[in-house]
Amino acid sequence: MCVENCPPPSNRLTRRGVLAGAAALAGTTAALAAAPGASAAPMTRTSAARSGNAPRGGDLVIDGGTLLDPATGEVTEDAVVVIRDGVVRAAGRRKNVDVPAGVTVLDAQGRWVLPGLVDSHIHLNTAAEAARTLALGATTARSGSTNFYQDIAVRELSRQAPGLAPRLRASGIFVTPDLGDTILADPDLTPLARLKGGVTSTEALRRVVEVNLARGADTIKTRVNPRAGLAEQDPLEQVYSREQLSTIVATARRAGKDVLCHSYSEKGCHDAVMAGVKSVEHGAFISEQTLHEMRRHGTYFTPTMVAIGGMIGDPDPVLDERGRTYLPKLKAAAKLAHELGVGLVSGTDSSGGSVEPIGAEIEMMHSAGLSALDAIRTATTNAARLLGFEGRVGRLARGYAGDAILLSGNPLADVSVLKKPVRVVRTGVAV
Repeated sequence: MCVENCPPPSNRLTRRGVLAGAAALAGTTAALAAAPGASAAPMTRTSAARSGNAPRGGDLVIDGGTLLDPATGEVTEDAVVVIRDGVVRAAGRRKNVDVPAGVTVLDAQGRWVLPGLVDSHIHLNTAAEAARTLALGATTARSGSTNFYQDIAVRELSRQAPGLAPRLRASGIFVTPDLGDTILADPDLTPLARLKGGVTSTEALRRVVEVNLARGADTIKTRVNPRAGLAEQDPLEQVYSREQLSTIVATARRAGKDVLCHSYSEKGCHDAVMAGVKSVEHGAFISEQTLHEMRRHGTYFTPTMVAIGGMIGDPDPVLDERGRTYLPKLKAAAKLAHELGVGLVSGTDSSGGSVEPIGAEIEMMHSAGLSALDAIRTATTNAARLLGFEGRVGRLARGYAGDAILLSGNPLADVSVLKKPVRVVRTGVAV
């Protein structure tokens, strides 16, 4: 059975699409009302975010810190960063920067100043999780999917009240054979309930991608293997073929979107790369051959080592063993990927209400053999390129977003300081 007789959904964010995500964000209206510059007027589909009139960022001067530019590795002492309307207007040595009068000053004396970090794989389901992610230094993120379009609502929250959530690339729902209760995420998915084999046919795969795109997804998330974090599942079983993955990629590309793919097995990783996915997630058993293919195809690698390492010590012996087996393999793969020139990015894979600091994944990258600077780049310049924010995110330079973190020490000497930012700035507003 297929769903080809059902027309694709309208390519716009519908009222029910908004409500599906917003329902999971109970309390967000109150948070918006309390946010700086928030309006008491109710939001509608013709709100500022939809009309292009999102709230402007803040004006701020970050004064006296030691500024690190991840792109060049340059370190500037006694630096000043000037942010106007949420955008960096100047950054550099005090003597070379004109400081505007009447602008709020954030004292950074004794602190290191870096651009806000990027978490390239995270699951944000609530406003509280979004706020926690921001407080831990990730001012930009990419969703690894949610159950009911909560990430699209989080993205809109971040546009309306930047101090409450990171800038977000939303993935919508997972393209997976068994949607489970996610079949209820939108009425346009319900025809798939008739399919005995689940979401596997060409028509069904296209349907889930099209519904995601219609609801406003920025990218598409799929899988080629089951989850490693569920003991009853075999993370090396292949659930989609290269041909099926190619259907997902082609459907997304027609709308100008890319695909991230949850993969563990070598064959699964290789099939995903050859199908044209933009990034491989996890990739514990990825081979050198596949990494070479990734370099040739421009495919990125998000190893999510914090999440994999988090299984070590689990009361379930299956998960404990997986963590102990997979983590060393991932570290070796991350190091080799870096040496081969594969785009390597940091993602925590945080989910289930627990948010890990993106600094912990940078620390994992460093422990895998990357220099401190190269490890920082996996959550700044490299990640900005992957997410399509190059020239806007990942540096504190003129024209970039006014996102910054202040640290208690030198991250080039001790990357662990990245796990606990002293202060976070999002579009010129100190959080």
